[in-house]
Amino acid sequence: MTNRVPASLYNIVQAPPKEGPALSVVVPMYNEAENAGVLIEEIATALRGKVLFEIIAVNDCSTDTTAAVLSGLKERFPELRPLSHGQNAGQSRGVRTGIMAARSPVISTLDGDGQNNPADIPALYTALTRDGAPASLMMVAGERQKRRDTAAKRYASRIANGVRKNLLGDDANDTGCGLKVFYRDAFLRLPYFDHIHRYLPALMKREGYEVEFLPVSARERLYGQSKYTNFQRAAVAIRDLMGVMWLKSRHRHPGSIEEL
Repeated sequence: MTNRVPASLYNIVQAPPKEGPALSVVVPMYNEAENAGVLIEEIATALRGKVLFEIIAVNDCSTDTTAAVLSGLKERFPELRPLSHGQNAGQSRGVRTGIMAARSPVISTLDGDGQNNPADIPALYTALTRDGAPASLMMVAGERQKRRDTAAKRYASRIANGVRKNLLGDDANDTGCGLKVFYRDAFLRLPYFDHIHRYLPALMKREGYEVEFLPVSARERLYGQSKYTNFQRAAVAIRDLMGVMWLKSRHRHPGSIEEL
């Protein structure tokens, strides 16, 4: 019988238990049956012996055998907790589903296509949780170096990142990098919308949090092909960018909060 996330998780934010993993790795997947096994093994290899962790792989109602592959991996990888959407809801919803189900106060996200290298997770986790880190530091985000995408995709990404960075002032050179490590509680304070995963640095800064960036490696997709074209990305990005600009313009920060 398939274990399901309690329905209450979709309406009530539940705090992670006091005793549990130190890091929850959340991986949204849609039609990634060929990539799933390789990626889960890479994550486990990168983290075992370094930190107590769990892997939450969220199958976004794939039409291939992704769900079956993930279910079959549980015996080999006891850290793995596969979840599955009843209908396709997109990457951002997959990320949010995994974060709401997470049992750790610290989250790492990465894309399910294998382009993010799990070997980079420990460095981001260490930077976020280091002794002496600023109290307001809530996220360390990866910035891909020497990307392996097509020239057209790299050019489109460079233009989009430049426009977004100028309009939002988020200091992010590569907000499209799926590899990020952040505190669960900080994420759940952010306003949720589809494609939120591309605007996390800007939204974190909107809440008054600090964000740091570290270089990470970039790889070609392990198997399969991208789910989006440059035109599809651009069409959605314009609308989302206007929405995030509106959210920033309507935000007022209290400065400090004291109990009297």
